[in-house]
Amino acid sequence: MSQRDDRIALKQMLDHVKEALDMIKGLDRESIDKDRKLNLALVRLLEIVGEAAGRVSKETQEKNRMIPWFEIISFRNRLIHGYDAVDLDILWAILKEDLPELVKKLKEIISDQ
Repeated sequence: MSQRDDRIALKQMLDHVKEALDMIKGLDRESIDKDRKLNLALVRLLEIVGEAAGRVSKETQEKNRMIPWFEIISFRNRLIHGYDAVDLDILWAILKEDLPELVKKLKEIISDQ
């Protein structure tokens, strides 16, 4: 994959992470239990983040080990294949604890390219 293609995938990751974070602003964990559309939207956004991560070249992944590539891609696979058993507590923890830091790291990588 070319550096240009990596940049596109990285930008897609960043855009979808930011969209997920925007969706949960001012909400609590119970919000994703009460709002099926929100639940589905958040799952889909994280699926896309994982799919885009899988499109980033191994070279770029190796250069940017501060991103947990394997975990992001694996989580996408769990969401896709285990759609009927998504643990919403884990989903919420990822949204609140991991994604804000991922935004910072993705911005750094994109600005360096």
